[in-house]
Amino acid sequence: MEQLVIYLGFTITAYAVIANDVIQTLGTFIASNQKLKWWLLWSFAGLILSLTLVYGWQANHGDVSYGRLGKIPLPEVMHWWYLLAPMALLVITRYGIPVSTTFMILSVFSTSQVIEKMILKSVLGYALAFVSSILIYWFVSKWLESKASLRLMGIKKQKKYWLVAQWFSTGFLWSQWLIQDFANIYVYLPRALSMTELLFSLAVILFIMAYIFKSKGGKIQGIVTQKSNTENIRSATIIDFIYGILLYFLSNLSSIPMSTTWTFIGILAGREIAINYLLNRKQLNHTYTLIFKDLAKVNIGLIISVLVAYGIQLLKS
Repeated sequence: MEQLVIYLGFTITAYAVIANDVIQTLGTFIASNQKLKWWLLWSFAGLILSLTLVYGWQANHGDVSYGRLGKIPLPEVMHWWYLLAPMALLVITRYGIPVSTTFMILSVFSTSQVIEKMILKSVLGYALAFVSSILIYWFVSKWLESKASLRLMGIKKQKKYWLVAQWFSTGFLWSQWLIQDFANIYVYLPRALSMTELLFSLAVILFIMAYIFKSKGGKIQGIVTQKSNTENIRSATIIDFIYGILLYFLSNLSSIPMSTTWTFIGILAGREIAINYLLNRKQLNHTYTLIFKDLAKVNIGLIISVLVAYGIQLLKS
């Protein structure tokens, strides 16, 4: 029964985490490459994932979480109620709500001190993303996001260097996100994986990714596509590059897990404000509404994750 909970928990969590968080790293990539075959995009993302996973496994003596589960040990007995968190995340994902998978999954296994540190680091990530995104897009919006520039370099006429730059920035971002979120995906498995466990988990994740790419990101992809010009390769490239740099900085700041969802929402929020303030002020009220809705959705996930965590603590006692 315990082994069933472990592997079922891993499988459900892997699907829910990747399906919910795919908009953060691959959402703009999918939106701006809609005309390419899904299996080509999947192959690129799968290669980056495989290299990042195998490198982490080898460099950290079987620990694919890159040390982020060091303060979150595996429970001595894996009871059935540990499946409540990934099941709740699975339901929320089906409704297209971009919740924080870090809080939803890891809070169940963490102490209150670790949860507090995760929240503080996540709030810091949102603040840094919001401010840096406003500053960067304040300078580049007229160059890249104006109607004149979009007509001059439309999707059909993108220069090759923008295409290369986007795939490079996506690969960099995807690897940095994986280093952060492997902790969420692998929390149900031993902290040091055997070769068999590594290959099994990799096969499961690649299969899940194939399904998500074939469905073009699922319902949560709408969080990206409703934002300004995200289908444009230039816009997608800059979003991914900013996000990747921030994740790299935050991952080196400490090994405490954090919500990458909050950082991503912060980037989109700052970007929308800068673009619409400079180019389309009539849309500012609509922009504020979108930002408020996005924040409301991630906070719903935080509240649910805390309730689930407390519920499991009551079941333990």
